[in-house]
Amino acid sequence: LNMSSSVMNISEHLSCPLGFGHYNAVDICILETVVIVLLTFLIIAGNLTVIFVFHCAPLLHHYTTSYFIQTMAYADLFVGVSCLVPTLSLLHYSTGVHESLTCQVFGYIISVLKSVSMACLACISVDRYLAITKPLSYNQLVTPCRLRICISLIWIYSCLIFLPSFFGWGKPGYHGDIFEWCATSWLTNAYFTGFIVCLLYAPAAFVICFTYFHIFKICRQHTKEISDRRARFPNHEGDAAGEAGHSPDRRYAMVLFRITSVFYVLWLPYIIYFLLESSRVLENPALSFLTTWLAISNSFCNCVIYSLSNSVFRLGLRRLKHKLWSVPNVF
Repeated sequence: LNMSSSVMNISEHLSCPLGFGHYNAVDICILETVVIVLLTFLIIAGNLTVIFVFHCAPLLHHYTTSYFIQTMAYADLFVGVSCLVPTLSLLHYSTGVHESLTCQVFGYIISVLKSVSMACLACISVDRYLAITKPLSYNQLVTPCRLRICISLIWIYSCLIFLPSFFGWGKPGYHGDIFEWCATSWLTNAYFTGFIVCLLYAPAAFVICFTYFHIFKICRQHTKEISDRRARFPNHEGDAAGEAGHSPDRRYAMVLFRITSVFYVLWLPYIIYFLLESSRVLENPALSFLTTWLAISNSFCNCVIYSLSNSVFRLGLRRLKHKLWSVPNVF
């Protein structure tokens, strides 16, 4: 009897951030449920596809950034799996855990996983910067062993930076509140927000802006030099071969730049709201929900950008489709 009453209390504390309340006929937050269920499905399906394609396209492993891309794919996949918690809560399937603990653990996990993605994007930009500025010593600087150590440090750092949220510092970063306790009792703290911005958001943004600025500056110089040489020696074949050798790296840098740009475009509204809410300037449940899940939707957008922009990835995707279609023929 006590357990059934606790389950009822947990399910009754659901809130509808978009402000439409519970519907009498269905007794769920319809809009919130549709948004979260759709994103959960897209994130899980998209990132599983990316992970399988990487196993079907060996050419993708020739780029050292594939280590970080796969790490992001696994992190985004775990984001999708974690989103099953609010999905089940909205559909009145209780987790059997106290509401406050559910909110804290879920918020912590989501924040850690998105921190991993942000740090990986920063490392990717550094990797491309080294590949262009130090091509002769790149293979000695960037080794598989160092990449694995770097990825391990990213996970450790991401886990540690949000750990103070369990000791009353404030919300780590998740604001799309479904449970009433998250919205009313678990408040953001300006000092903790500043702590996260200074140790995560600002350094990652600075590194990415610095590296890509210099990457495209160098690429522009190379393009200008090639154009000048072509003007002087129109029949010279060596320059054409040099340009063909540099173009794949430039195209791949553009793919990674698009992924990074979309990441910050989707996350910027959330970061702005995070700062405003922590400063007690703005508190709006609907805006909190929309900005949070817009940021989380980035976990699916990475798959779309990569599949549309990378020809090698598309080749791997076709191989994966071929293998899937050929499975029934075996039987």
